[in-house]
Amino acid sequence: MNRHDRLEDHLAKVPLFQGLSKKELRLISQLATELDEPAGTVLIEEGKVGHEFIVLVEGEIEVTQGGRKIGDHGPGAYVGEIALLEHIPRTATVVATTPVRLEVIGQREFAGLLEEVPELAEQLSATAARRLAESSSAERGS
Repeated sequence: MNRHDRLEDHLAKVPLFQGLSKKELRLISQLATELDEPAGTVLIEEGKVGHEFIVLVEGEIEVTQGGRKIGDHGPGAYVGEIALLEHIPRTATVVATTPVRLEVIGQREFAGLLEEVPELAEQLSATAARRLAESSSAERGS
């Protein structure tokens, strides 16, 4: 299985991308850049506006919110998908706890794809709006 096939499998599990065709997932996977980062690297910083979506291919990450640990994640984990569509501050900090291999999709490249494939933009916007509404109602309920 090649790198893009593996990434497509990961992308298919991301709520934002559920329901997309294999062809659409392939278009998105081709935007990704593979990166290796050492342990201790801050991948995402809470409160800063995000510009990329990250899929963890190898290694471990820790997620904190407000300075409190909320989880550890391994291969297949993903963070920052909403940053592909919205310019909003990150809700958590993500740090590599081991050396990691990542697939990173930048907001600029993703926006270019959405311009080329407007039906994909419509589908993703509807999904993102639904997820943000669900997140907001969950926060109000807690």
